[in-house]
Amino acid sequence: MGAVRSEFGGLGRRETEARTLSRIEWPTVAVAVGVYGAFGLLTWFHDALPWWLIVPLAGYLLCLQGSLQHEAVHGHPTPWAGVNEALVFPNLWLWMPFRLYRRCHLAHHRVEVLTDPLDDPESFYVTAEDYARSSAPTRVILWARNTALGRLLLGPAIVVWTLYKDLFQKLRRGDTSELGDWGLNLLAVGLVLGWVLWVCGIPLWAYLLLYVYPGISGTLLRSFLEHQASDKAGERSVVVEAGPVFSLMFLNNNLHVLHHDEPGLAWYRLPARFRQRRGELLATNGGYRYGGYLEIIWRYLLRPKEAPIHPSNG
Repeated sequence: MGAVRSEFGGLGRRETEARTLSRIEWPTVAVAVGVYGAFGLLTWFHDALPWWLIVPLAGYLLCLQGSLQHEAVHGHPTPWAGVNEALVFPNLWLWMPFRLYRRCHLAHHRVEVLTDPLDDPESFYVTAEDYARSSAPTRVILWARNTALGRLLLGPAIVVWTLYKDLFQKLRRGDTSELGDWGLNLLAVGLVLGWVLWVCGIPLWAYLLLYVYPGISGTLLRSFLEHQASDKAGERSVVVEAGPVFSLMFLNNNLHVLHHDEPGLAWYRLPARFRQRRGELLATNGGYRYGGYLEIIWRYLLRPKEAPIHPSNG
């Protein structure tokens, strides 16, 4: 048989297959296999484990799968978008459709004024007008959300409520553009709940409280100081030089200023690249840096990191 023609030119079948396999980022595939394997074991042995052990392990795994979703959004770990989406298809934390997240996150990367609540879909700021219209309890929640404790304890409930409120408001206006995303998400959620509820026998309340809630909390810890409002575009993204435990959980997205500068770089290549560019990046972002997430929690446990109103809307 003659040589197989492909995008690689006149290479033979074996050479073509080797080139194709070389384009797959196997460390990311290994993380995915580890996440689903560990999740399967944790849920299977749920009844044999104490809740205080399940919470950190489940929170870690679900947050790590969220980090895998972030990799898939940016075109990892294969050249094929469908394969990447399939790799993160099971929605372990149930709440947000992957395709909706992908659109919002890519818009976040394209936005001209990062953190502006009018343009940035991932901004945690509010406008002065929205704040003025808010009730006293809502203002308390906005300030509490800007503490580390508030972000961890209240944050998951707030983001889930906000997501579903936005969905229902769109449906009331007759906007059905996201229904396809939510329909696919039902399959992704059903796959997970079929395993969790019927195979492993975990009550829904227990899965929501011990698995989903801490998983979302972990992700919100990462985003807590991820961006700050600044007149200088380069100073809006943080560097958190975390240790290996948190760095793995976030797949090095804690080196966030580098991720925004080189969004196509795979997670396992970020540390070496950061070491090469550390001085330049910290100079560009005005030294917006923390030494780890325990430092962040300690500093802002009960103290708001800043006012909830975006400065340009104040």
